[in-house]
Amino acid sequence: MNIHEYQAKEILRSFGVPVPAGKVVHSAEEAGGVTYQDFVQKGIETVVLKSQIHAGGRGKGTFRSSASGAPIEHAGKPLRGVNVISGGNIADKAYQLANAMQGNTLVTVQTGEAGKVVRRFLVEEGLNIASEFYLSILLDRQTSRNIIMASTEGGVEIETVAEETPEKIIRETIDPNTGFQAFQARRLAFALGLQGKAFKSFIAFITKLVHAYEAMDCSMLEINPLVLTAENEIIALDAKVNFDDNALFRHRNYAELRDLDEEEPLEIEASKYDLNYIKLDGNVGCMVNGAGLAMATMDIIQLAGGEPANFLDVGGGANVERISNAFRIMLSDKNVKAVLINIFGGIVRCDRVANGIVQAMQQVQVDLPVIVRLDGTNAVEARQILQDSGLRFSVAETLQDAADKVNEAISTLAVA
Repeated sequence: MNIHEYQAKEILRSFGVPVPAGKVVHSAEEAGGVTYQDFVQKGIETVVLKSQIHAGGRGKGTFRSSASGAPIEHAGKPLRGVNVISGGNIADKAYQLANAMQGNTLVTVQTGEAGKVVRRFLVEEGLNIASEFYLSILLDRQTSRNIIMASTEGGVEIETVAEETPEKIIRETIDPNTGFQAFQARRLAFALGLQGKAFKSFIAFITKLVHAYEAMDCSMLEINPLVLTAENEIIALDAKVNFDDNALFRHRNYAELRDLDEEEPLEIEASKYDLNYIKLDGNVGCMVNGAGLAMATMDIIQLAGGEPANFLDVGGGANVERISNAFRIMLSDKNVKAVLINIFGGIVRCDRVANGIVQAMQQVQVDLPVIVRLDGTNAVEARQILQDSGLRFSVAETLQDAADKVNEAISTLAVA
């Protein structure tokens, strides 16, 4: 589960992790009022107005009108998702900027062309920045251990650093038996070139951050950029937190931070029925049991010349209700032009799945080509059930056969 930057910072602040002073606002009026009351009256002359969406790259992102789609400019330049405000009446400037951003669409490298509508902002104290770094803690699935990644290339996508200058990425693996050690904190500080007060500030920072990561049951905690101020203080200028969904039962208060406005409506609907669904941009809907098989099925669709419209794992209990809901959700995507069902009968018997598919298609109107491939326990009986149903199926026996039938369906659609 993802949360907003302002929510992440509020949580980190509770663990003693240094973050800039700031407050979330939901309107231009609030932005102007908070800037004046919380900053101007305290003698602060620079604030930062930050769009709050579940996506990175906001500082380089640009706005377009949600109504007309036209690009939005401010002071003769493209309006960005993050704006530093200083000089003159900063409260009025905050109001003007927020008014231009409110309700409009921010497009970044992570949102894609669809962008995301901005509904709230973070008004934050501007800092006197001396240096920027990258820092994250996440689970390394190859070693089954948490790993700290740091780099002197702060403010840059870590994927870009890994590709162009991999030697600038520093790694420290946390042994679950001994936990994060003081010598590892010092080694990270040395690698980032820190000295004196800055060195000590980082040691305290990373120690608290690791504690917060573990206490929150995170799957990823990213600080980009992590900044060194002119006063030699280490502060989290940005924060991105992903929680481990499997541990949310221990953190009911974190679960309440979920923002449904930031999630795909079909994914929200699927979660109501415990379906693992992720919407994609393709034209072939796929229904599979098991994440590994789902990935392989998506590869099959690609090789057949199509594009997967979704990742959908119905899990081990592929019963009538789950299959019916999966069909309904898949077909709600107007981009879907064909459906591939690829089920392996291990935990569940294929004949039961076949009966579930037949009953589901009798309940849900399906006007698209449907290719079904069932393999495993009672697969032969299952294929016979589908063929005797009188419904419009194209039954495949192998992965290659399924790929060929998907290709045929796509080719027919292209001609039509």
